[in-house]
Amino acid sequence: MIPKASFGRTGHLSTRLIFGGWALSQATQKEADEVLDLLLESGVNHIDVARMYGDAEQRIGPWMEHHRDQFFLATKTRKRTYRGAIGDLHKSLKLLRVDYIDLLQMHGLTGAKGLEVAMGPKGCLEAFVKARDRGQVRFLGVTGHGNHAAEMHARSLERFDFDSVLLPYNYRQMQIPRYAAAFDQLASLCRQKNVALQTIKSIARRPWEDHPKTYHTYFYEPLETQDAIDKSVHWALGLPGCFVISAGDMKLLPRVLQAANNYEQRPSDAEMDAFTKQYEIRPIFKG
Repeated sequence: MIPKASFGRTGHLSTRLIFGGWALSQATQKEADEVLDLLLESGVNHIDVARMYGDAEQRIGPWMEHHRDQFFLATKTRKRTYRGAIGDLHKSLKLLRVDYIDLLQMHGLTGAKGLEVAMGPKGCLEAFVKARDRGQVRFLGVTGHGNHAAEMHARSLERFDFDSVLLPYNYRQMQIPRYAAAFDQLASLCRQKNVALQTIKSIARRPWEDHPKTYHTYFYEPLETQDAIDKSVHWALGLPGCFVISAGDMKLLPRVLQAANNYEQRPSDAEMDAFTKQYEIRPIFKG
């Protein structure tokens, strides 16, 4: 059984494995419906999607007409202005066929300039707060990719009391000293403020730029075998209270779900060092 934990201060008991909606960005409705059946069978009760994830919101919409009360539903916008964020929210509500979103997130907020626009006058934060006041969304969050995500999320939390953050987390990424220090500080802050901590890139192996794409994972070539996925997912789940978002590929989803279902304890550093060497795992972000 996939473990569950309180999703920060939201009051929702979420499965610690969250479904990453990018997997449906190019899916047919038939394929998407098969994914829903798998999620229901596995007990996953939390979906993370985004306005820019291709057809994903459109594919999830028919599910929500029948299963809305079974899922905590999160989406995101990359728009930094009030007008842009409100426009995206209205599109998301329509495509997802819901009256409200559980968690609305600022997507990829990892640059200082974008942060100032988002948090400033007529920025998307104003839109987020107004939407929450109107009951169109319940909670607000911020997400980011890259080596500076943890530092930027800490700055975002200084500016506003977000309910969740989302950023990369895997064993190899945490061997980068500056990233590890910033991540640990952010995790500590999240514990203090009861902010939900979501992680991505758990099964990243190396950048796609070195190899032809064979999976629908955006930033990276993923680990493929069940044993490798088990190790990487179990290591990520070893951080108490955190949530792991599944890789964005439908073919990999059953293996990721199995790994989460079989989780018992985190592999040791010695195991992970050998694992990293065996699979030639490398950082996926530059800078």
